[in-house]
Amino acid sequence: MHRNGIRSIMGAAAALALVPWAGAGALAADSLGDALTGGKVLFNLRYRYEFVDQAGFSRDARASTARLRLGYETGLYHGLSALAELENVTAVGAEKYDSTANGLTSYPIVLDPEDSELNQAYLSYAGVPHTTFRFGRQRITLDNLRFIGNVGWRQNEQTYDAHSARFTPVEAFSLFYAHMNNVNTVSGEHHPDPSKADRNVFADLLNVSYRFPIGTLTGYAYLLEFEDEPAISHRNLGVRFSGSHEFSDAVRLLYTAEYADQSDYKDAPATVDAGYLFAQAGVGLKWFTVKAGYEVLEGDGVYAFQTPLATLHAHNGWADKFLVTPADGLEDATLSLEASLAGMRLVAVLHDFGADAGGADYGSEIDLLISRTFQKKYTAALKYATYDADTFATDTDKLWATLELRF
Repeated sequence: MHRNGIRSIMGAAAALALVPWAGAGALAADSLGDALTGGKVLFNLRYRYEFVDQAGFSRDARASTARLRLGYETGLYHGLSALAELENVTAVGAEKYDSTANGLTSYPIVLDPEDSELNQAYLSYAGVPHTTFRFGRQRITLDNLRFIGNVGWRQNEQTYDAHSARFTPVEAFSLFYAHMNNVNTVSGEHHPDPSKADRNVFADLLNVSYRFPIGTLTGYAYLLEFEDEPAISHRNLGVRFSGSHEFSDAVRLLYTAEYADQSDYKDAPATVDAGYLFAQAGVGLKWFTVKAGYEVLEGDGVYAFQTPLATLHAHNGWADKFLVTPADGLEDATLSLEASLAGMRLVAVLHDFGADAGGADYGSEIDLLISRTFQKKYTAALKYATYDADTFATDTDKLWATLELRF
């Protein structure tokens, strides 16, 4: 664990020890024992085969990996609880892919390096009405993961060393605040390049939402200082509205609109200045949903809108060609269809990518998914992405086969 993460947990433990209702003298041993033994085991096993055919490489990547998460969450005792979770990623068979840690650079990158680490470890306190505090290494996901996410698609999850609080005085209202001092990246804690293993940050997140009958209005302020990468530090101020309207039991109108402003923060240069716009509308019918969307990450040839802590795989194409926004920015026009058929989930997404500045055509992408969950524990999925490059990146085809067990 990063030293700042250790300090976070030790500091939280010391603070909680001073709270009268959490002191040892106020606890009954048998009740504490019940809390410790009456908790919940956390188990998740996921096998994935990922194939990548990318122009410019003479070899195709074939990544066969297994991810095991094993943890335990205690029961509540006077509002206190604790959670600890370990994570292991192992290559199954020969490594025929560049994990960025194995030195196999003749293959395309599949960012699933072998590693074992502490994925989550936090103390939680829910003794204040309508409020939950967490202290330590934790998963943080906000809204649609466009700005702050856990990158759950990769085998090694992204988690944060942080103090956080969520306040929900009524069901419709939620206020979330977190102070983060370290990002545990998908590259793994023991990556040979320390800069890829951890990102030292001094970040404050504020997210406030209220659910109206026609949708949820959210306002947010994310102040991100990257201590080892000061030039990319930035401030995001934004507003988002997402909702639906039912015309009948079989027909729903879906809509989302979002705007954010990104500016320089702390030691970042004044060139860090860009806007973000997203609009989506759709119709949901009994067994399928169709949506059309348009997203703009502004760029001026020097700087473009960036979201380095997002779950980026969920946005701008599953081929992951836009993990860093090009300097000329990005426009992404999408058309998606999602259906349920015979217990299966079917998804198809079309992307058309272009530059915000200059109007260049970057390329296009088709994404396809078929998955099914059995008994709420087992999930099997096939997923495919094909990116056709025009002026940005290279032609790429990716195929995934996944089996997952969780309880």
